[in-house]
Amino acid sequence: MGSISFAVKSAKSFGLALSFCLLIAAQVSAQRVEHYNSPLYSPKAYEPGQTSNGLPPALQKAGIEQKLDSSLPLEAVFKDESGAEVKLGQYFGKGRPVVLALVYYECPMLCTEVLNGLTGSIKPLQNLSAGKDFDVVSLSFDARENDKPGLARNKKDAYVARYGRAGAETGMHFLTGTQDQIDLVTKAVGFNYFFDEETKQFAHAGGVIVITPEGRVSRYLYGVEYAPKDMQFALMESSQSKIGSKVDQLLLYCYHYDPATGTYGFRILAFLRVVSVLMVLGIIGMLAFFVRRESKGLKGGAQA
Repeated sequence: MGSISFAVKSAKSFGLALSFCLLIAAQVSAQRVEHYNSPLYSPKAYEPGQTSNGLPPALQKAGIEQKLDSSLPLEAVFKDESGAEVKLGQYFGKGRPVVLALVYYECPMLCTEVLNGLTGSIKPLQNLSAGKDFDVVSLSFDARENDKPGLARNKKDAYVARYGRAGAETGMHFLTGTQDQIDLVTKAVGFNYFFDEETKQFAHAGGVIVITPEGRVSRYLYGVEYAPKDMQFALMESSQSKIGSKVDQLLLYCYHYDPATGTYGFRILAFLRVVSVLMVLGIIGMLAFFVRRESKGLKGGAQA
């Protein structure tokens, strides 16, 4: 009976903890104040059963679909920052991985943040250097920039200086290309984007892709900031031709887009629901274990 008593007390403790979590969630939900600081968004009522992910219809066409182990079109032809024609394949086959950034050089905001985040993630890596241990390839998906090699040159100069390592100019490459060649790469890696006629800008997602030395997709790093540790591990695994797992993408489901702040925030209520289910399952399992053990003890005593 002592085991059952202990189990009951433990269940009560779990129940109190669960109640506390739900109380916090209710307070957070009740005290949350919406600040609509963008003219694009305003409160909207939805019909029963109708939901919204907070993204405007235009942005729902853009995103990154993971295509791990997909091969890049190494025969695709582009222009480098000097205006010379190059094949994508010449940056591979050297025994070192490649970090691919799909951006466009006249982007007013996000692309610059992606390149800043990329440079900020590789700069602290003391034992890995661009041009020696890996390459960085920045490819513009704006075909109009193919006739503006100066844009690519300016970007390279800026980020080579920002990186500040000797020999970086041999490991950082800024390319432009025609639409058909760009499409070969974006489709191979699952990068979806489109041009918005109203704003005259491209809608696209932020992130970089780590490619193996043989030209196969190894890992995706999302957002505009990448932890140096994550980048280091991704480069090390990719250098050994290891392919990442799509399990990484599950982490994205714990976040949602908040149109009021324009950011992705942790969904505390969804998290607490998952925790609550796990706690209930744990209580049931614990009670079953102790009841079963107590029953075996009683049977053993009766036989004796």
